Amino acid sequence: MERLQKVLAQAGIASRRKCEELILAGKVEVNGETVTTLGTKADPNQDIIKVNGKPIKHEQKIYIVFNKPKGVITSASDPEGRKIVTDYLKGIKERVYPVGRLDYDTEGLLLLTNDGEFANLLTHPRHHVPKTYLATVEGIPHGSDLDKLKAGIKLEDGMTAPAEVEYKDIDTEKNEAVISITIHEGRNRQVRRMFDAIKHPVIRLKRVAFGDLLLHNLKRGLYRHLTKEEVQSLLNMAKSGNLNKR
Repeated sequence: MERLQKVLAQAGIASRRKCEELILAGKVEVNGETVTTLGTKADPNQDIIKVNGKPIKHEQKIYIVFNKPKGVITSASDPEGRKIVTDYLKGIKERVYPVGRLDYDTEGLLLLTNDGEFANLLTHPRHHVPKTYLATVEGIPHGSDLDKLKAGIKLEDGMTAPAEVEYKDIDTEKNEAVISITIHEGRNRQVRRMFDAIKHPVIRLKRVAFGDLLLHNLKRGLYRHLTKEEVQSLLNMAKSGNLNKR
């Protein structure tokens, strides 16, 4: 017997937190009875579990790394008709969803899966899985400006955690710089807001690493499946991050 939200997440319905919301909203049934209490346990091999009236299915777990182009929505649908990430996942029959988000103007490494437990581990704030970006910014930040990012900088939603920051390239003719920044949080548009705070707005932003998984030479708009070793390494990193913060 497992907690119902965990069973739903393992069946690829959504992340565990989203599954909790479905339960609280009264959209989940177990053996014909609506369940709205978190912590209710169920056996997916014996109980008939339905979400929005449809029985859940056990899908094979898949883990994908996708090089998201700029101008693509990290969402299952878009009312404005813009391209979404799943438009690029030809040949994937399972219903996958993103692990975290990349905003419309940001490109680079995006993980997708139908494993809710995997997604929850990698995105929960307490696990502190690092994410590395290359930010092309206006102007050439002084070392003291980067030190502010390294120490943590005040945003409208509070102080950021310390970041790892270093110069990658400087173009004096264009008056631009490329900065590598690694953060351990996942706030909305966080990297852009951090550079705004030091008066060096981001021109281009690309995520190049999630944990120890690197984008490498995966071409823009293409995806590949993670190896078992890569999946396990990400899980180990998330779990060790949680232990280190206790």
